[in-house]
Amino acid sequence: MRAAVITELGNRISPGLSRPKEGVWLFTALVLTAAIPVLLLGGWMAYITADQERSYAREAATEALTQVAHRIEGEISREIQVAETLASSAALDRDNLQNFYLEATRIVAARPLWETAALTKPDKEQVLNVLRPLGAPLGPVTDTDSFNAVVRTRKPFLGGLGPYQAAIGKQLVSLRVPVIRDDELRYVLTIGLLPDQIGTILGQAGLPAGWAGTVIDAKEKIVARTPDMKVGRTGATTPAVQEAMARGSNSPRTQTREGVDVETVHRVLAGTNGWSVHVGVPVSELNAPVSRSLRLLFGGTAASVGLAIALGLVIAREIAQRRRLEALQSAAALLDSEKRGALAIDAAELGTWRWDLSANEFSGCNRFCALLGLAGARSGETRWSADRILALVQPGHRTALTSFATDCIESGRSNSVEFAFQSDDRSEHWLRAAGRAEGPAHRRHVIHGVLADIDILKRAEAERSHLLRRLASAQEEEQRRISRELHDQIGQTVTGLSLGLKALEQGLAKGGHGEAATEQLRWLEQLAAQIGRDIHRTASDLRPTAIDDLGTFKAIEAYVAEWQERYGVRVDIQTFGRDNSLPPDVAAVLYRLVQEGLTNVLKHASASKVSIVLEKKPEGLALVIEDDGIGFDPETVCRLASGSGRTSGLGLSGMKERVALLGGSIAIEASQGKGSTIFVQIPLEASEAVG
Repeated sequence: MRAAVITELGNRISPGLSRPKEGVWLFTALVLTAAIPVLLLGGWMAYITADQERSYAREAATEALTQVAHRIEGEISREIQVAETLASSAALDRDNLQNFYLEATRIVAARPLWETAALTKPDKEQVLNVLRPLGAPLGPVTDTDSFNAVVRTRKPFLGGLGPYQAAIGKQLVSLRVPVIRDDELRYVLTIGLLPDQIGTILGQAGLPAGWAGTVIDAKEKIVARTPDMKVGRTGATTPAVQEAMARGSNSPRTQTREGVDVETVHRVLAGTNGWSVHVGVPVSELNAPVSRSLRLLFGGTAASVGLAIALGLVIAREIAQRRRLEALQSAAALLDSEKRGALAIDAAELGTWRWDLSANEFSGCNRFCALLGLAGARSGETRWSADRILALVQPGHRTALTSFATDCIESGRSNSVEFAFQSDDRSEHWLRAAGRAEGPAHRRHVIHGVLADIDILKRAEAERSHLLRRLASAQEEEQRRISRELHDQIGQTVTGLSLGLKALEQGLAKGGHGEAATEQLRWLEQLAAQIGRDIHRTASDLRPTAIDDLGTFKAIEAYVAEWQERYGVRVDIQTFGRDNSLPPDVAAVLYRLVQEGLTNVLKHASASKVSIVLEKKPEGLALVIEDDGIGFDPETVCRLASGSGRTSGLGLSGMKERVALLGGSIAIEASQGKGSTIFVQIPLEASEAVG
């Protein structure tokens, strides 16, 4: 009986002993089941991460391409501008090839990109080349395609990489500029550019290590490449790249001449007649994120499984309590955030709005209604049709508001727009709208934003601009008044003194009172004459009356001639388009710019020659002041000027502020030991340009 009881107890206990094993297997199955989504999610995230990093690398390649292209386009544009300035030389007006040869030789020596400059007649007869003595026999014209293009179009043309020339011994890039006088093409000025220097520009553009950059001319010859290689090779682009260029696309897979697999992006350089720049990103660098993502996947999966096993039991017990607590915290945080947002909007006096483009409907708060002069509801939001809101906006600003909405929908980023509407008192009132459209691109149709009153700021800006113009006008008027008083009053007094001394001299001479008194009186007479000259020069400096008497261009030429005679520095001045008159404020600023420019040359440049080119075009005025002095560092000079607290009437800072008041621009090119050049552009309105 005792044995039977023991057996019965064993039979009851055995099922209980098997339950822990079943629980362990069930727990293990649950952990593995939970790990499967982790694995799938990890794999998917790894793919997304790798694809995003590939996209970032491609975007970086595009940005690097844009940076390189802008750098090269800027350098070539600058060289074309300098070549056009050389083509407008006064020496060619008189066919003075000797002076032009000297001027071209000086400019070639000062330009790092220039190797030579040549002058050729339209019938392809070379007249001179600065690498050969003037009058020496010259060879035939190379790169006839670009030469014929300049003869045909009469516009600057950048040719391809030319063949070796016996007279030069190098491969050069032909930059050709027409020389036109009296509407006749007299010569073609050819500038030989060094491809090595273009390669230096490409190397300094900041491409990352390991990336390949190539500049190719219109005939697919390599002009420059980084890493360095021999230029002039044809077939620089593979068929895949050529096909991508034909389609206007990027990122074809190709291989460099060093055997490195790359994906390339390209861009046609503006103003280069078919040149293009290519940037190749190593495929290994693009694929590096994939391997990193796989390693992260395996490590993350192992850590997730281990963490799930260790914390599974604890999480199962606490998850419900945590969810309730997080829900309460989220609700409280959301409420607090809404309160802070509403408080911030009220404090900033902003109006909130919502624009549903699919429903063509606007809705806004009370502040939004008040800013637009609309009657709103007592509480909540008020709705209007979008046409009603757009009707309040000034007609000239409706397009800007519509473009703002389109940009928000297409980009999904925050944008802003400033516009004016007609207020109740029939005056113009300025507002700024800022907004953003949320959601994926194919579902974005609602823009949320705020509206701010910027009318005071706009009026302040307009008043400041108007005040600056009035201050400049008042300053010139005051100088004109002082000049008139100096000339009419003090000048007449000194003239009377001079006549009186002359009469006294004659009386003493007749009375025989001694030669010493006569000599003294003569000295006083000379002193009085000198005082009169000084007063006249001071009056001219305060207000150049020559502008009113002679006109702007003749007044400037007269001042330059007087300055050249006084200080012994040779000045070559050329003026174009001087038939029409200029507005008084523009004429005064132009005279002051020439005056301050020559003063700076005298004080700092130690120059022996100054060249001034002044041209009036339909779109505005162009002024170039160039000297062959010791040069300077523009950045250092501007930094020292700003740090010393100088006033705006001195030196370069004064020139910049005078130009800025007229809405113009000023650029300075200078280097130590190579002189300096100042380029000024002043726009003219249509009515002012007609004169």
